[in-house]
Amino acid sequence: MSRPIPYSDRAALDQNTPLARPCDHPGCCCTGEYRAPRSRDDLRNYYWFCLDHVRSYNASWNYYAGMNEAEIEAELRKDMVGQRPSWKFGHRVAWRFGNGVRDFGLFDFEEAPRAKSRARPATQQELALETFDLALPLTLAALKARYKQLVKMHHPDAHGGDKAAEERLKIINRAYATLKASYFPS
Repeated sequence: MSRPIPYSDRAALDQNTPLARPCDHPGCCCTGEYRAPRSRDDLRNYYWFCLDHVRSYNASWNYYAGMNEAEIEAELRKDMVGQRPSWKFGHRVAWRFGNGVRDFGLFDFEEAPRAKSRARPATQQELALETFDLALPLTLAALKARYKQLVKMHHPDAHGGDKAAEERLKIINRAYATLKASYFPS
């Protein structure tokens, strides 16, 4: 690749040859063949540099300078879709076809909205069994052994008086009382 002709020597060329723009770097007399953005806000206006100066400009230019993390994240998310809005799959097509279209399950046009089935709330015994990580059938020996393990693990004295451990121990004590009263009444 040949070196560009300095702008000052262009007058010596044929008068019919159009002059190229000069490099925008101060003091450079080469032609500005390579464009570089002036700012992030206006990406339609450019500086025109020679190869050496565009390399140095690009090495020091940071598109994200002055943005906080949230703004950078929003900008990256917009770039994922080419700076265009996106819609749920099939959302923008449904109005064209109306209700008479068979989509074979692709866009879920034909399905009526289903009522969400509600599971029954857990009973006190089920919650207590879940707290102890035990299942039925339950023996008194297994319940007491698991209670001892959990008390040793979550006792506030073992955790330096931690309030969270104290709350966890209260839950364990209530679960133990519930299971003992429900399955092993004296």
